Amino acid sequence: MKSETAKKNKVNLHGKQKRFLRSLGHHLEPVVQLGKEGLSENLAKAARDALKTRELIKVKLGQNCAVSAEEAAAALSGLTGSVVVQLIGRTILLYLPNRKLKPEERIRLPKAGETEE
Repeated sequence: MKSETAKKNKVNLHGKQKRFLRSLGHHLEPVVQLGKEGLSENLAKAARDALKTRELIKVKLGQNCAVSAEEAAAALSGLTGSVVVQLIGRTILLYLPNRKLKPEERIRLPKAGETEE
């Protein structure tokens, strides 16, 4: 079930970039819910579609989900080619840059040596 996207887009984030993405993700609502059916191709497709339009998404694991949060985060990251930015409880924050978005719609990550103002 490994996607072609996962093979092409391996993103490496530095600490400052992860902190920046966590701050952006704090106020996001979950757009993908993982329920009792677990990880499916439809769920992976929904996550890929959301990442294409938003670049940063929250995934919530329901109470009936049989998969652990760590397993779900690793599997979704692999299936979508995204990076797990944060895992808190039953909430996963995923990031995947999309160069096809308009520049004003993209998330601009700070550079590794860039200072915050």
